[in-house]
Amino acid sequence: MPEVLGTQPAPAEWIVIATAVAALAAVLPRPIWRLSRNAITIAHEGGHGLVAIATGRRLQSIRLHSDTSGLTVSRGRPTGIGMILTAAAGYTAAPLLGLGGAALLSTHRITLLLWLATALLVALLVMVRNAYGIFTVLLTGGLFVLVSWLTSPDVQSVFAYAAVWFLLLGGVRPAFELQAKRRHGGAGDSDADQLGRLTHVPPALWLFFFHAVSICSLIGGGRWLLGL
Repeated sequence: MPEVLGTQPAPAEWIVIATAVAALAAVLPRPIWRLSRNAITIAHEGGHGLVAIATGRRLQSIRLHSDTSGLTVSRGRPTGIGMILTAAAGYTAAPLLGLGGAALLSTHRITLLLWLATALLVALLVMVRNAYGIFTVLLTGGLFVLVSWLTSPDVQSVFAYAAVWFLLLGGVRPAFELQAKRRHGGAGDSDADQLGRLTHVPPALWLFFFHAVSICSLIGGGRWLLGL
């Protein structure tokens, strides 16, 4: 336990920058993004599930699909603050997780970050109800376990920084994708549209909220990671 809660040496600045470049390379090219976006979907649906439980709703199931879409089903009041917060948690989950991860790395708690990420993935796995979802969560969680247990502190540091940069950078793109779909008449039942019906606030304002959270998280998290 002291090792988990303790601090580890920070990587050199060039390594921090290199992990940011590597994360950007996993987000920008469309062919790679089609695969790497699965990790953002895990965070997205996990965000829905976590907030559903936190607001007193009953989480029934989470499904993750090969087209990088997902579905989280919870039971409770169909309206009210709990439902609103649950619906708002999806697109904000990855950037906020990245921001939290950047805060931990800024205090050099690399091991703690890896263990917390593994614990969240294990908790998510319990609620996943389809084979592809189980496979992707097991694969992601297994990677965190292998890095945490079998690699050197230097490798753990590189992996942790790359993962956090990926959440921060990858958390920005889905809101732009949703905006493009809505512009062409698609995604009529998106989180933004559900929030519009729940709050009587135009979906475009909720989309702006998603953009604001992701971009502010990237700026704030990036400053922490770079030590600015």
